[in-house]
Amino acid sequence: MTMIAPGSVSAPQSAAAPSISDAEIDALVARLDLPARIRLLSGASTFRTQPEPAVGLRAMGVSDGPAGVRGERWDERDTALVLPSATALAAAWDDDLVTRLGGLLAAEARRKRIHIMLAPTLNLHRTPAAGRHFECYAEDPLLTGRTAAAYIRGVQAGGVAATAKHYVANDSETDRLTLDARVDERTLHEVYLAPFEAAVQAGVWVVMSAYNRVNGVTMSESPLLAEPLKGSWGFDGVVVSDWGATRSTETAALAPQDLAMPGPHPLWGEPLLAAVREGRVPQAAIDAKVRRILRLAARVGALDGVLPPRPAPAPRDPHGLLRRAVSAGCVLLRNEGGLLPLTPAPAPGPSGAATDSAPDGTAGGLPGADIGGTVDAGAGAGPDAGAGTAGAPRRLTRLAVIGPNAASARVQGGGSAGVFPEAVVSPLEGIGEALSGTGTEIVYAEGVNLATRPTPLHPGNSRDPRTGEPGVLVRYLAADGREICAEHRLSGRILEPGDAPELARTAATVEVSALVTPATPGEWRFAVVGLGAVTLHADGEPLIDTHVVAESDDPTYVHVAPSFRTAARKVTPGEPLHLVATRELAPDQGLAVALAADPPRPDEDEAIAEAVACARAADAAVVVVGTTDEIESEGFDRPSLALPGRQDELVAAVTAANPRTVVIVNSGGPVELPWRESAPAVLLCWFPGQEAGHGLADVLFGRAEPGGRLPTTWAAGTRGAPLPATAPDAGVLDYAEGPYLGHRAWRRAGATPAYWFGHGLGYTTWAYDSLTVRPEPAADGTGAAGPSGQGAVALVTVRNTGARAGREVVQVYLTTGPDDHDDGSPRLAGYAAVHAAPGEAAVAEVRIEPRAFQRWSPAAGGWVPRPGPYTLHAGPSAARQPLSGPLDL
Repeated sequence: MTMIAPGSVSAPQSAAAPSISDAEIDALVARLDLPARIRLLSGASTFRTQPEPAVGLRAMGVSDGPAGVRGERWDERDTALVLPSATALAAAWDDDLVTRLGGLLAAEARRKRIHIMLAPTLNLHRTPAAGRHFECYAEDPLLTGRTAAAYIRGVQAGGVAATAKHYVANDSETDRLTLDARVDERTLHEVYLAPFEAAVQAGVWVVMSAYNRVNGVTMSESPLLAEPLKGSWGFDGVVVSDWGATRSTETAALAPQDLAMPGPHPLWGEPLLAAVREGRVPQAAIDAKVRRILRLAARVGALDGVLPPRPAPAPRDPHGLLRRAVSAGCVLLRNEGGLLPLTPAPAPGPSGAATDSAPDGTAGGLPGADIGGTVDAGAGAGPDAGAGTAGAPRRLTRLAVIGPNAASARVQGGGSAGVFPEAVVSPLEGIGEALSGTGTEIVYAEGVNLATRPTPLHPGNSRDPRTGEPGVLVRYLAADGREICAEHRLSGRILEPGDAPELARTAATVEVSALVTPATPGEWRFAVVGLGAVTLHADGEPLIDTHVVAESDDPTYVHVAPSFRTAARKVTPGEPLHLVATRELAPDQGLAVALAADPPRPDEDEAIAEAVACARAADAAVVVVGTTDEIESEGFDRPSLALPGRQDELVAAVTAANPRTVVIVNSGGPVELPWRESAPAVLLCWFPGQEAGHGLADVLFGRAEPGGRLPTTWAAGTRGAPLPATAPDAGVLDYAEGPYLGHRAWRRAGATPAYWFGHGLGYTTWAYDSLTVRPEPAADGTGAAGPSGQGAVALVTVRNTGARAGREVVQVYLTTGPDDHDDGSPRLAGYAAVHAAPGEAAVAEVRIEPRAFQRWSPAAGGWVPRPGPYTLHAGPSAARQPLSGPLDL
């Protein structure tokens, strides 16, 4: 019997504090005059803080996250490791894995001289229509808080600051810069602030104030920065603004807002200096901010004379860790007939005869696969049942791999979180590598094409006209056309200068040029991306000459994905074209530019027919479908949950042609799956990071079990679903649903989603045998959190009733009495994972923190006990809890 503790968040566990005292920090502040102190309160540039040699303060590098460390610059030559998306990490329900991944990010940050990671994102999945869903963890504040705390511990143990963002109620993208989130006090504390409190308990060093207002006050000026953040929670780190979110001088300076980014900030320079000298802002407020910045510098090793703790070592096998993370976050939604895992055909023997010996000597063709036995991948009766029992697995002699995301999977979300991957393994490549040496043939068909934005040039299809090297030539030109500087780049998408950034910023125009040799005849589409005056020429022939007016002032639109213009031109295969694109550089219009080229698209009816023919002629089919940057990205919300293009039609046609079809859904958040009852196996991989293909192959062929459970409820469709709106009305977004998010909203509405929160199948089955609950004193021995300071422990005995070893995520939910001013729907109170061999029992020890037995009282201005009686329920999801037990506190 095995017992697994849950690893609950209760106390700071980041790297040890550096050896600097408050008195020493005060002494450093005293050595600075007032202008120097104020200068430290805004950045030196977009992603760098101000240095101050007088006190040994070095500049601190800042980078976006959370799925990789881009660094200070947008430069495709500066590659990064790419983790699975935040939704995938939360889907793993595995604190230890997330902590290790945080350590990997810290090592990446140190390699790139980054001191502050702008991650994790702690906003909630209030609605699946939120465009930045992929960058947030879950619909549930407990799962979000625990996952975030694990991420923070890993990053900060590596000597790099994590940043809990966006504080607070920044849960949608429509009008995100200005919307006013109206949230009642109880909901705010019990739901939206809860993950940030967990981050502070984990010892986070930075918190980012959001763009939006909450209850009428913009967050950089909000009283919530003082209480509870720096007050009752005791946060001693730095509050940094989201980029451009500091909108005033006096009001923001009087609030506990410490650092305005980017900088130098025009409102926090001379205007703030004048406000202090004239007595409108007390110098004590300035000094408090400077102290926090110096303390942060000490923690990350940017303050001379202060030795920070030795950072935790980086993981020894980063690619192996990323590969494991893919399978850990994959959620098997459905597995009828035990279709998964798939079994390859035996490899040919020395004389051409088939053999059952795998390359590593194990039976069956792939290591770790269950061969010849019974595989029951169901989860028992009830709403989570997903599979029956299959006999001996059918060997694959031919596997059809289909779909637009199979050869080029989407591994990360759009917007500021994007990085340039070191390398990406596509599902097609991963499957091919896994089946190499077996007797299984792979056939591939794209089926449909999803591209709506033009495809930037890359080293595979372009050459620098000056050097002939693969890639493009970028030139920055003065107003008179004189070349200021030039550089060779690997991508036609240029977000900012790389080699001479300061010199290039004096330019009036940026030019991208390349030699492109089309391989296919017909009418190609060529495009230029950028704002202001743009032109495009092909062999001197003008194709585009226009002025592009900005459609939004959202930073993601301006700096990452501005508008594009296209033109069509017939080409001759084999004859190179000299393409030259330009865009003007004007204040507040960003620097982004792109030169793109796309060949003629095949007839989509014919492409779908080809995919169906491939599937019909194969023993099984794997279809990979998903979303695009135009569907899921920072900067806008989703108008629909439907998969883009004709992907639903493709899946329906393939499943009709081959009853042994596995559909892999490659999206960061929920999408509609109208074909889910006809597809025997549905596997959700989220945005899986750069090891996508390897990790998915591990799951498909049984090398690894799909370890994920849903961190958010998936709707069957938007009609009749309890999905809150994302668009504000007259600037106000009313959180009228109160604390009822996700599965609790579905329960309250009496509606049934496609898949409930917590749902996920493995490659074995589990029986829930017994539940024992007992009260437990608070860890600090006080009565500060919960009735009599008590939490609880639930001991849940589960038994592996299947044919192979597996992992079960045991979830414990709490219901309270009728006087709790609640609807009685279960709330997640704790969880723990267990592993067991076939026939083996395991005990999950699930700790329930005292806060679970509290509610926020606006009348009392604090936490008060929830009225009982208390009942704990244990099971595999929010829809199925076969065990229940009372708890007396």
